[in-house]
Amino acid sequence: MSQLQTIEAIEKRLWGAADLLRANSNLASNEYFMPVMGLIFLRHAYSRYLAVKPQIEAGLPKRGGVPKALTKEDFSQQGAIFLRPEAQFDHLVSLPDSADRAAALFAAMEGIEADYTALRGVLPKAEYQTIGNDALGELLRKLNPEELKTANGDIFGRIYEYFLTQFADQGAHDGGEFFTPISIVQMIANLIEPERGSVLDPACGSGGMFVQSANLVERNHGDPSKALTFWGMEKNATTIKLAQMNLAVHGLQGNIAEAISYYSDPHELLGKADYVMANPPFNVDEVDAEKVRNDPRLPFGLPGVNKAGKVSNGNYLWISYFYSYLSKRGRAGFVMSSQASSAGRDEAKVRQKLVETGDVDVMVAIRGNFFYTRTVPCELWFFDKGKEARFGNALNGIAGDSARTAKDGRAGASTKPESRAMDGRLVRGSDTVLMLDARNVYRKVTRKIYDFSPEQLANLTSIVWLYRGQQGRFLALVREHLLACIQAALASQAPLREAYGALAAWANLLRSPLQEGDALTAQVALDEAVAQFNRDFVAFNAQANAVAANGIPDGAGNSALHEAAARLAPLADASRDLVKAVDHLYKLTGHVLDAMQGEANSRDLNRQRKAADEARRAAVDALKPVRYFHRQALWLQERFPDAELRDVPGLVKRVSRAEIEANDWSLTPGRYVGVAPEEVDEDFDFEATLRDIHVELTGLNEEAVALAEKITRNFEELGA
Repeated sequence: MSQLQTIEAIEKRLWGAADLLRANSNLASNEYFMPVMGLIFLRHAYSRYLAVKPQIEAGLPKRGGVPKALTKEDFSQQGAIFLRPEAQFDHLVSLPDSADRAAALFAAMEGIEADYTALRGVLPKAEYQTIGNDALGELLRKLNPEELKTANGDIFGRIYEYFLTQFADQGAHDGGEFFTPISIVQMIANLIEPERGSVLDPACGSGGMFVQSANLVERNHGDPSKALTFWGMEKNATTIKLAQMNLAVHGLQGNIAEAISYYSDPHELLGKADYVMANPPFNVDEVDAEKVRNDPRLPFGLPGVNKAGKVSNGNYLWISYFYSYLSKRGRAGFVMSSQASSAGRDEAKVRQKLVETGDVDVMVAIRGNFFYTRTVPCELWFFDKGKEARFGNALNGIAGDSARTAKDGRAGASTKPESRAMDGRLVRGSDTVLMLDARNVYRKVTRKIYDFSPEQLANLTSIVWLYRGQQGRFLALVREHLLACIQAALASQAPLREAYGALAAWANLLRSPLQEGDALTAQVALDEAVAQFNRDFVAFNAQANAVAANGIPDGAGNSALHEAAARLAPLADASRDLVKAVDHLYKLTGHVLDAMQGEANSRDLNRQRKAADEARRAAVDALKPVRYFHRQALWLQERFPDAELRDVPGLVKRVSRAEIEANDWSLTPGRYVGVAPEEVDEDFDFEATLRDIHVELTGLNEEAVALAEKITRNFEELGA
């Protein structure tokens, strides 16, 4: 189950939790989320506690055969928090009805606050005393599903967005504030690569930017609690509590100030932040121009002011603030309205001055439907004040970052971030901006929501690596895709064998010496298909074993990787053919059943049919990654055959400052990259598309029912 599907499953349970609170507490609708978020905090904290506890215990020193007692420091080093027994969720869920659950929750929260001073006064406690004991027990059980036990990422932030949306606190959204989707936060983290220093988010919300920065450091085998210092600003006191909880559950701490960032700089980080990450409110037009006119965070001057004395659009206030916070070698990545990159008049003048600094590094266009509650497209802006300096160092051959893929944190070969192409052409400098149009790259997760798959995110990141001259990282990613293809082929052998066995057993059950006519014809076709499938999967296994034996050496060059991709092409095609074959074989068994005209109702036959279908599904699921990973490698090799950056229509273009000036200083990627040539989808999956249509229809039907019920209630309230 994907992260978004996990969140959707959780949301359904939260509706039930909200219904409980409506009926069994004195809490108003806008107060529901704190007691629920407190329990989700405990649930998520307990999941992380259990995940790291075995590893911690294995490394504990022993005295006299007795291991040292667990401490909170042990858990902080593993990105988790220590939980006393009375704060562990299983204990709270198992409390009998005779126990005072509100008192138990109060004690649990008090114990955590005693161990972690940053959480003192943050966690909900008294709120639980307004909820009945039975209702608390039911609430604890509702918030203990498998989805929450295994959830990861910034689940806090998404659930916060859920409450804002569902409980009528729409004012924040109308002001342009949206929870930042995990895919987008990960892309920002991938491109600015926080490693050591201060991370500032002047519109931090629930702290998702901090969490993903820490995750990146962890994936690179660092300790984010030591490497990074988090600074945030947020105008809502309750949201600050949520951010502190979000950080704590990941074993982190942050300095988050309650402030309206337009008017104040409580941390006094002007020119001092190593990294700035943010998703600020878009298109705000209520900022008092006089209050910010002389703000030192506006190095390019004040953008336009309307007749009411308000800044006509706050987007360029944020953009200027983010730039001014950066240290001499600082990097920024932030989400911005797609309107901002080509805005005219005074905003265009600010943008011109910004481009002329040479510190605009990358612009990325993101399609609509990435945000959970809005369909708006957006763009990601990236600044790098050390761009020219790093460019010079790279040309001098100073070793740079180790190559890291942007998917799961698996390391690749080390490389030097040289910013010059193999033929000596300049790839990146103060005079260039990389325009990356990612609007045609996405994965459809639900009817309304798109995101990047881990591999899509990694591929997009690798384009920026090429722009930065980090060819070794690009090649390491291609190799990783090809190795994943091989591993998927090897892993599919057992499911294929089980599918063959289950389908053959079912075919034998269907066989009857009395068959004739259509039934006999169907049975003969089925027997031939079973035999052919056996030959095909045996050949596939032999092919997989052969390519695995050859392997792909660490540090393989571009030519070797092209050769490896070519060797794997027949294996990828065979996996696609086997998917079709196993589905065809299952359909043939259905034809035999149809021809038997009601003679196939035995319990054994139905049991074997179910087993065959489950085995078929498992085989298909195991086979699809083989071709998928191969195509991910080809996606990169076809677009960048020399493992060097080049212009790709509809995707990417390296743009000079002169070209930007000729286009009214626009920073909109689509204005430069052009239109991608139409491609034929060789892997079009009709059945998957049909399932998507069914899911969409189901969703529309559910919305129609809900809307009809709401209309009925409204009429009843009007006395109609």
